[in-house]
Amino acid sequence: MLAHHEGVRYKPYRCSAALWTIGVGHVMYPEQAKYPSTPEGMAARKAFQLKPEDNRQWSKEEVDRILAKDVERFERGVAKLLPINLSQCEFDAMVSWSFNAGLGALQRSSVRQALLRGDKVAAMLVFLDYCKAGGQVVRGLETRRKDEAALFFSETEVPTAVAKKIAAPSRAPAKKKR
Repeated sequence: MLAHHEGVRYKPYRCSAALWTIGVGHVMYPEQAKYPSTPEGMAARKAFQLKPEDNRQWSKEEVDRILAKDVERFERGVAKLLPINLSQCEFDAMVSWSFNAGLGALQRSSVRQALLRGDKVAAMLVFLDYCKAGGQVVRGLETRRKDEAALFFSETEVPTAVAKKIAAPSRAPAKKKR
């Protein structure tokens, strides 16, 4: 699911949050992510320069190694922040969500609070709202959240409220025709 939603890139690029990224959604410079998603913070992110030694074609082996380390780090983080009984599918959905939103976002989130209370429906309803980058709803993030929520409930019946939200039309602005 990670490679499907993140994509795999062998040359550095800026993600939708204006962060330098490589491989499967690996943020190259964590200090760049410390700037908030405000207009001023986004300007600072965009002004952040790619290091000359990183401006190259990365090998598949390098990208695979980075991804394996990242997944391991996010699995440890989710296990630490959610010390509750989750099925493998629920855990995998939370790792994917955290990989995209960040472990700090998980730690502060009402998604985590609801899961710790045992309220999986409330958690997924909030979970589905994490689909903005740079203050704008992004269609790809909406699709990703819906896929993650479907994975979360793949071993049980999807609650009606969550199913309705998954089936709802996109809130992302329509693409302009050229």
